[in-house]
This record gives sequence, structure tokens and C-alpha cells, in this order.
Amino acid sequence: MPYGERPDRLLDGERDRPLDVAVIVGSTREGRIGADVARWFMERAAKRDELNLDVIDLADYPDFPASYPATPTGPMTRFTARIARADAFVIVTPEYNRSFPASLKQAIDYAYDEWHAKPVGYVAYGFDSRGLYAVEHLRCVFTELHAMSLRDSVGLHLVGESPGPSGSSADGDERSVTALLDQLVWWGLALREARARRPYTS
Repeated sequence: MPYGERPDRLLDGERDRPLDVAVIVGSTREGRIGADVARWFMERAAKRDELNLDVIDLADYPDFPASYPATPTGPMTRFTARIARADAFVIVTPEYNRSFPASLKQAIDYAYDEWHAKPVGYVAYGFDSRGLYAVEHLRCVFTELHAMSLRDSVGLHLVGESPGPSGSSADGDERSVTALLDQLVWWGLALREARARRPYTS
């Protein structure tokens, strides 16, 4: 197809469809609050008509192999297929020892092409850093995977500031969610249309 030619047959059906957003809960640790954080975020994101949201909780994949096999297992294949269908992602992650959990890195590494040319937003939680270090490490990983990290992220303080998941969300947390969702919609629609015009090649 000549550069710049518009394949309306592909774009017309895509333009009106809500963005398929996979919200990935990255922690599998016993006693985690990741599911609560994801629920708090989903309550706000669900108000956006442009989004079709689906939670992927890595705790629901107990059969992921402990070591990377030569042939993908059934759970690995199901996970990567869901990543392939998504138009955009929101990663819900704690900060463990100034980074993100190994369970999340393992899952991310199961896919490669499936992440390409799609936006990724971050909802992180921790203590004084509000998960900043985890987000910065994830930005490096998703850059390598040819994904588009959103500029703004949501960072929740879990001690002493009544963060959103504890039931008393600060105004700053709400503004952060709004900024993330605005960017997710813009980049999600733009990149979906771009992929329809011309498949991404790395």
C-alpha cells in the first residue's frame, strides 16, 4: 500500500469502537492490596464511555511456569493472547525494594510483539515514593518493548495520607487519574488508527 493511502475499510469500524484496555494487577504477594487499588482505579475509569476495561490479575495465573519453558504453556498462551487483543494497558504495581515485583516482570516477558505501538499507563503504590521507582523501571522495560509509556502516572501513598484505596481519596489522586485517562484515550485512539493504517515493524 503506498505511504499515506488511507484504508478506510480498516479505519471506519475501528474509530467508533471503545478502547480495549487491559488493567494488569502485578502483585501476587499474599496480603497485597493490589486488587483494592485496581478496584479503586476501575471505579473511576469505568465512567469513561471511550473505554472497555478488563482486569487481568496475575494472581489468577498460578500455573505460570517457575522457569521459562522452550514451548509456551497454556496459561502463557492465554495471557499473551489477551495482551494481543488489547488496545492499551494500565499496570497496577506496588514498589518492592525500589522496583516492581518479579511476578510482573515474568508476565511482561511472555509477550513481545503483542505490546508494540500501544500505550501503557501506570498506577503505582508505596510509601514516601508513591511507587515512583517501580514506574521508572517499568518505563525502561516498555521502551524496549516498543510500547508508549504515558507521561503522567498515578502514585498512591499507603501510609499517613489517606490514599484513595483506603476510602478517602485526595484531590491530587483524582486529578492524576483524570490526567492518565485523558492521555490513555488520546494515545490509544491515535496508535490504534496508526496500526490500522500501517502495521508496526520493530
